[in-house]
Amino acid sequence: MNEIKPTATNKAEPLRRLGEIGLSNFAPYLMNRIMGRYNANLRHEIAGLGLTTPKMRALAVLSVIDALPISELAVYAVVEQSTLSRALEQLTADGLVRRDPDPHDSRVTRIVITDAGRAAFEQLWPSMSRVYSQMFHGIPTDERTAFVATLQKVLHNIRKHDF
Repeated sequence: MNEIKPTATNKAEPLRRLGEIGLSNFAPYLMNRIMGRYNANLRHEIAGLGLTTPKMRALAVLSVIDALPISELAVYAVVEQSTLSRALEQLTADGLVRRDPDPHDSRVTRIVITDAGRAAFEQLWPSMSRVYSQMFHGIPTDERTAFVATLQKVLHNIRKHDF
C-alpha cells in the first residue's frame, strides 16, 4: 500500500516511486536534460570566446545585476562557490570582470563586469537567444508565460536565499 504524503494544498497524494512516475514525467530529470542540452548547444560559441559554462553564467548574471558579492553571484549563476572563484580568477586575468571592495563591508568583495566583459557577453548573447528560442519553438506565448511563471513558483518553493 502506498504511503500518503500531504502537499502544500493539504491534499493527500499517494507516494509514488520513480518507476511509477517515469523519467519522462519527473520534472527534475526533465529540467536537467533541458539545461544539459542548452549548455551543449552553446559549448562551441562559449569555447570560441575562451569561456566555460561557469564563466558564461557569471557574465550573463553580471550583465543584468552588476557588482554582486561572490556568494550571491554563485547563487544566481548556479555555480558552486569554489568553481566560481576559479572562474572569476580567470575572468579577472582576462580583464572581463574586476573585484571591487564593498564600500559598506570590508570583508565583502563585489564582482563587476568590465566593458570587455560586457562586449564578450554581447557577442555570445545572440547564440544564447537563438538556443532559448529554439527551446520554445512551436510553443505559444501564453504557454511559455505560464511555464516560466510555474518555474518561478517552483524556485520560490525550494530556494534557500531571499533573492
